[in-house]
Amino acid sequence: MRNYFDFHTHAFVDRLAERAMSSLSATSGITPTTNGTVTGLKNIMKMRGISGALLLPIATKPSQQHTINNWAADIMGDGLLCCGTIHPDAEDALSEIDRIKQLGLCGVKFHSEYQDFAPHEERMFPIYERIAANDLIAVFHGGLDPYTKGEILATPERFAAVGKAFPEMKIVAAHLGGMTLWDDVERHLAGKFRNIWLDVSVIAGHIEPEQLLRIIRSHGTDRILFGSDCPWDDPANEITMIENLPLSETDKELIFSKNAKKLLEIDRQSES
Repeated sequence: MRNYFDFHTHAFVDRLAERAMSSLSATSGITPTTNGTVTGLKNIMKMRGISGALLLPIATKPSQQHTINNWAADIMGDGLLCCGTIHPDAEDALSEIDRIKQLGLCGVKFHSEYQDFAPHEERMFPIYERIAANDLIAVFHGGLDPYTKGEILATPERFAAVGKAFPEMKIVAAHLGGMTLWDDVERHLAGKFRNIWLDVSVIAGHIEPEQLLRIIRSHGTDRILFGSDCPWDDPANEITMIENLPLSETDKELIFSKNAKKLLEIDRQSES
């Protein structure tokens, strides 16, 4: 039986989920797969045979990071792991990264469009240094976002600059390194960095299979992560997308779960 770990999921605290989902759905025109709650996420995981998932919360204001990180730490368990979040403009961003580590969270989630920064800005460098020092993962939204308008801030070229400047930091560039920017992913990222992983979240139907296969093979199947962006896509779509590629069973197992477990040190945690 295939083992799946969804590296890219979202949910909201119950009392805010309905309002948040309604607003985001109206802005994007996307019908969500779940109601945006943790219970809804776990239900779809069970339906799709997904044994584990990583939840990625985002602080859109500096004042939100403490509350969100406390919530993320509280909901972990039963196959669900969480990243924390910091806002680049928060005065205590660096100490909050230390607290994220203390809370047992897996990394730090960033979203340039919601947090108004570009990944390669020098003001982010002390933040990256602190993330690397704490052996946390930096997870970035990459490329186009249907919920925002204006310049695409998180581009493959900018991820490449960060990957080069901080080779000791573990970076996950979501949406295959840059939603809709596939040629730039091939030009700047694919196969060029051992410290950058690409997740395949919500890209099903947005990239030609031939280019997807080329990027995966160039970057290495050991640096590709299955993800869905649930509730904004049904994990079944990304599962089918990968299953339909002419990859070996060994490579598919890496993508579907083994890479995530190694990156998150899940097996090591269970042994300790």
